[in-house]
Amino acid sequence: MKEKKIKTSVYGAVIILLLAGLVFSILASITFGNADISIKEVYSVIFYELFHIDSLSAYASGAVHDVVWLIRFPRILLALAVGMGLSVCGVVMQALVKNPLADPYVLGVSSGAYLGAALAIVLGIDSFLGDNAVGVLAFAGALLASFSVLGISSIGGRSNAGKLILAGMAISSVCSAFANFLIYMAQDKNATSEITFWSMGSLASAEWDNIAVFLPLMLLICAIFWTQSRSLNLMLLGDDTAITLGTDLRRTRIVYMTLAALLVGFAVCAAGMIGFVGLIIPHAVRMIFGTEHRRLIPLSALVGAIFLIWADVACRVILPNAELPIGILVSLIGAPCFIYLMARKSYGFGGEQS
Repeated sequence: MKEKKIKTSVYGAVIILLLAGLVFSILASITFGNADISIKEVYSVIFYELFHIDSLSAYASGAVHDVVWLIRFPRILLALAVGMGLSVCGVVMQALVKNPLADPYVLGVSSGAYLGAALAIVLGIDSFLGDNAVGVLAFAGALLASFSVLGISSIGGRSNAGKLILAGMAISSVCSAFANFLIYMAQDKNATSEITFWSMGSLASAEWDNIAVFLPLMLLICAIFWTQSRSLNLMLLGDDTAITLGTDLRRTRIVYMTLAALLVGFAVCAAGMIGFVGLIIPHAVRMIFGTEHRRLIPLSALVGAIFLIWADVACRVILPNAELPIGILVSLIGAPCFIYLMARKSYGFGGEQS
């Protein structure tokens, strides 16, 4: 009992530290960027917008106000939402397929989004859907790919972890092939360049209207997954063990896949393709705090949010007068970490050494 209390107190302390780190990350990261704006000006804009202080009314409009309040701040909140969503989605996906190599894109979701984006750009769908056509079609493609994986994995009997992975590989290949076929047939260099840039990921499209939708939805779905910690723990034990404990995970897996697809779909719609976050963050947290999902989910959410905020800061400042696509930077960080994790023979997942 004493050991359990100590572990609980350590977990509580870590949560408090991460929350403080998240607040610090938001407040500090907003001061970075290519525009030469002093810290005093940055916080003068923020304090005016939050508290409408009359003495700061000079910062109610103008170039400084627009850069800080309309560009940087929404971008940071979008990084928070996407980092949180992808990390939690990675935790859930790894439990769903009982595979530590799974992430939000392993089940064909990324290829579905890629196909949707290709359709929007190559076929000129944005002419009647507007500027958000690429994000909307990518979102629809991600959802369609996820539902297709669920349907295919259920053919010939119950869906299970192995069939989900195989179905994901098949859907991924089909979607990628169709997308590449569209690009090849279009012979449009501008469309190819646009698709390539979108596939690298970016938070530059962040706006307050988008944040008002994405952030609450990300928080809600993450909270729902947190309440399902017991079922996620059972998934690590396998379907047969769960049935002996009185729980049939087949329908539960479908519901979780749908919610995970929504998370990834919103992330893709908002920021394009950003890989490795859903793979590396859950691994890092699990190595330190174990596989109990009641702790793993909130810790992964906070670490993922902090990580993506600072990754975006690096993308904004690493090149003078230019922005590095965040997907490139995250992949450069994530790939070596992934190789290191694979090389660790002492790493355990779900109670088993791998």
